[in-house]
Amino acid sequence: MRKLLTTIAAGSLALTLAACGGDDDSNGGGSDGGGDKGTIGVAMPTKSSERWIADGNNIKEQLEAEGYTVDLQYAEDDIPTQVSQVENMVTKEVDTLVIAAIDGTALGEVLANAEAADIDIISYDRLIRDSDAVDYYTTFDNFQVGVLQAESLVKGLEESGKPPYNVELFAGSPDDNNATFFWEGAMSVLQPMIDSGDIVVPSGQTDFDQAAILRWDPATAQRRMEDILTNTYSSETVEGVLSPYDGLSLGIIAALQGNGYGGGGKALPIVSGQDAEVQSVKSILAGEQYSTIFKDTRELAAVTVDMIKALGEGEEPEVNDTETYDNGVKVVPSYLLDPVTVEKDDVQSVLVDSGYYTEDELK
Repeated sequence: MRKLLTTIAAGSLALTLAACGGDDDSNGGGSDGGGDKGTIGVAMPTKSSERWIADGNNIKEQLEAEGYTVDLQYAEDDIPTQVSQVENMVTKEVDTLVIAAIDGTALGEVLANAEAADIDIISYDRLIRDSDAVDYYTTFDNFQVGVLQAESLVKGLEESGKPPYNVELFAGSPDDNNATFFWEGAMSVLQPMIDSGDIVVPSGQTDFDQAAILRWDPATAQRRMEDILTNTYSSETVEGVLSPYDGLSLGIIAALQGNGYGGGGKALPIVSGQDAEVQSVKSILAGEQYSTIFKDTRELAAVTVDMIKALGEGEEPEVNDTETYDNGVKVVPSYLLDPVTVEKDDVQSVLVDSGYYTEDELK
């Protein structure tokens, strides 16, 4: 082992949705579980998304069950806060850093310090860019996420009528490496249909930069959808919206409903999503959002924990992709998991029967 471990006092403090702050545990779970296998620093981007709360909880619980101490921190989408949190973890000489970066290009200096301190670094779901200090990457097949979103969107459009279909396009945050993979996967399905005329984008906004929503902010997505409706759809009807994330989908649907969709004879368009967040699953069951892409955070946590265990035992962690994820400095060895499409008829079998949600949570 690279370093001696200090004895951690056994203090138990439950991770709650209201928590926010820094080393005093107001911004995350802190080091509130002890073990003798080492200390793992886990830096998550925000608690404003149910998805990241689930990721943090799953990693923390699984690591503590294996005998590790966990320092879990959330940065509330503030880059300097996350940099400071990771710096503190490096100062404390954690054994491994697990980082879901807010901005994949903002951590270079602190990661260089971590590398100098012989701390292993796992980039979690969002690829950290422009750093050779990143050792491994755990994520889902992000290109396939986009493919599945577009395929579900097209399926819903075909169920609702015949082409051409009026569709608007949304993309994720430009500082999140995953957003471009989602976009490229989706456009591999949609671009041929745009070229053939089966899909029309009346706003004309078909570039990633035009469609991107910084920090995945639902309010920004809602405003953009409202602007598109005001400027483009005075006489036409939008029939489909490519949305890469459930939070954006809810904002988009709110804008549509505020403009008369879902009532008065004007049906809500087909709207995609991602992450199977509770409110969006309820929206799917209510016939509003059409679909989401489920990424089982329990599985992603398990793969990450397996990597940490292998590193602690001096072994090479298992990976299944050594070609796809070039962070600008190196190709990062990665483990990719498979995403799953969830439409209304899939909610019970995929989300409830698997134990991811209870029926009561989705009422």
